Amino acid sequence: MVVGVCGSIAAYKAAEVVRGLIKQGALVRVVMTDSATKFIGPATFAALTGERVHTDVFDEPERVIHVELGRWAEAFLICGATATTLERLVHGSGADIVSATYLMTRGPVLIAPAMHTEMWEHPAVQRNVSAVAADGARVIPPEEGDLASGDYGVGRLADPANIVEAVVSALTPKDLEGVRVLITVGPTREAFDPVRFISNRSTGRMGFALAAEAMRRGADVTAVAGPTTSTAPAGVRVIRVESAEEMFAECIERIEDTDVAILSAAVADWRPSHVADEKVKKDHASKTLDLEPTRDIAAELGRKKGEQTLVLFAAETNDVIENARAKLESKHADLVVANQVGRPGTGFESETNDAALVSGKGVEQLETMSKDELARVILNRVAGLLKTSGSR
Repeated sequence: MVVGVCGSIAAYKAAEVVRGLIKQGALVRVVMTDSATKFIGPATFAALTGERVHTDVFDEPERVIHVELGRWAEAFLICGATATTLERLVHGSGADIVSATYLMTRGPVLIAPAMHTEMWEHPAVQRNVSAVAADGARVIPPEEGDLASGDYGVGRLADPANIVEAVVSALTPKDLEGVRVLITVGPTREAFDPVRFISNRSTGRMGFALAAEAMRRGADVTAVAGPTTSTAPAGVRVIRVESAEEMFAECIERIEDTDVAILSAAVADWRPSHVADEKVKKDHASKTLDLEPTRDIAAELGRKKGEQTLVLFAAETNDVIENARAKLESKHADLVVANQVGRPGTGFESETNDAALVSGKGVEQLETMSKDELARVILNRVAGLLKTSGSR
């Protein structure tokens, strides 16, 4: 994709946006207005992308670079769009390499403006914003915050992470449009007194990565989340719970209004059979906790499901595939994500997962990948299951 950087003081934040896009797997090339180079040098973007940065349509006249880039780009992001840039886009002037590349682009166009509050609110600017949106561009509105010259107000460039998410969403096929997806997320806590509990190392990253990807694909997403250390994606309906029993109750209540249930939470298998009313004091004697099994969410959903698609996670330290196959059969699941945990660098509290997809058709061993990448792979498979079953 192409990122066009404009002459706003927020131009330096475009470097963070480019880095975020590359982390998502995008191949990025950058064009800059002359004004943008006053705030950040082309060398910064060349170092980030490994590609030459173009600042003028005559950089390589023999290649007609704006034509080449416009045809090459799957998407075009204009980052830190100024009032001048918006005016050029509306009137089709092509007066600089950013606006010229815009005129050549036929893929999705996203525009993230940045300017002082008074400029942003001026009727002329707002007319231009409406006009570019009417032409098909997606405008990522500026946020309220600190501006140049010590000012504060609306006009600050949208958070770079939100800009990256908007781009990823624009490029994601909407193959789950209207599908109702229920996702369980994170750990549960099973109390044995008012201040202490039994839990596990789950952070909720995988579940929320699934929620974000499902939303990008057009799904209506509800997440039933335990006490996570990760932040829920904006726009996801989140039901907060603490214990396995609370998660069980929320899932059972919602399964009839669900098309796809993905149980990624690390739910406790056991809980204390008695919860003390007061903090249990430490003494010299040993303390024994009597445990009882929690109710099995996956098994109950497997019994209740009709046309729903049920995806389970099997977090295992050994016999990973064998245990996943057993879970697939005993819980009447459509797909099990066999997740190797307990090794440094993958699984809980890490950025990556070692996983395999286990279904009635066999086993697909996956490479080690980020949780975002794994979420895409899982939902690709879910979309295929829905298409095959004819439930779409």
